[in-house]
Amino acid sequence: MISVVIPLYNKATTVERAVNSVLNQTFQEFELIVVNNGSTDGGEEIVRRMTDSRVRLVEQENQGVSMARNCGIKESKNDWIAFLDADDEWIPTFLETALHLHDKYPNCAICASAYRRCNSRGELQDIRLFHCSDSNNFIMDNYFEIAALSDPPFCSISVMVRKEALEAIGGFPKGVHQGEDLLTWARLAASYKIAYCTVPQSIFYTAEISAMDCPKRVPADDDIVGCELAKIYKKNPMPYLDQYISKWHKMRASIYLRLPNCSKKCRKEIKEAQKWHRNPRLILYYILSLCPYNLRMFLGRHLFKK
Repeated sequence: MISVVIPLYNKATTVERAVNSVLNQTFQEFELIVVNNGSTDGGEEIVRRMTDSRVRLVEQENQGVSMARNCGIKESKNDWIAFLDADDEWIPTFLETALHLHDKYPNCAICASAYRRCNSRGELQDIRLFHCSDSNNFIMDNYFEIAALSDPPFCSISVMVRKEALEAIGGFPKGVHQGEDLLTWARLAASYKIAYCTVPQSIFYTAEISAMDCPKRVPADDDIVGCELAKIYKKNPMPYLDQYISKWHKMRASIYLRLPNCSKKCRKEIKEAQKWHRNPRLILYYILSLCPYNLRMFLGRHLFKK
């Protein structure tokens, strides 16, 4: 059996869709743990009214998504744990595909798959994957290369992990509110083998559709993710990990670039990214960071439009 963990915080309009996408799986032997992370919109009541005996609601005060997932891990009764967010959904064959990967590659502690993004207009888009095997299913022994050169190959809604592997790395990082899953996968990839399927098995809903939209979340000043990634590199400087760390700082620079009064923070992240790996595009980021906010947003929308 598999334990499925859904963290829930103010997703009353989408949680039923998420739960139903689990209940409608072609593989039916699972328990579903919904961790209500202090919701105030009544989403937990929607879950509470569900009659399927496999659905279990766990309550906790709002402590962030990492602690909600860790609560679900602790509550789980099975050796394998799969994650889904309350505003996303699985394709019906998600669990079947993950179990097929497990059967084919039993030495892998992570079974993951590609996913599709769905923007605010309802348009579906496959993620971009480079330096992957030509096969649909394979052992991803170059995770950091693929992750550095592609979109994230998997995310919190497209992965099944051995419980003991999650416990060995301490679960999801406490106190991290952006990039907590990225750090978790990096820690796992540094120590365990990954079985991967390139056929998308989940749908990630995102509101942002433009590279120069004003971001909803501001990066934390204490960059725990960047510091922890640097520790992983110091312990084991795997190929492309430096480029992967550079990409993290480039992402932070991109967010600061789109926020007013954050030019200095943007240039700090550019400097850190270039320290790990030289990227010509960051020169353009630097030039834009010197422009007044309205001008750089205008220029950015033209330079980075898809």
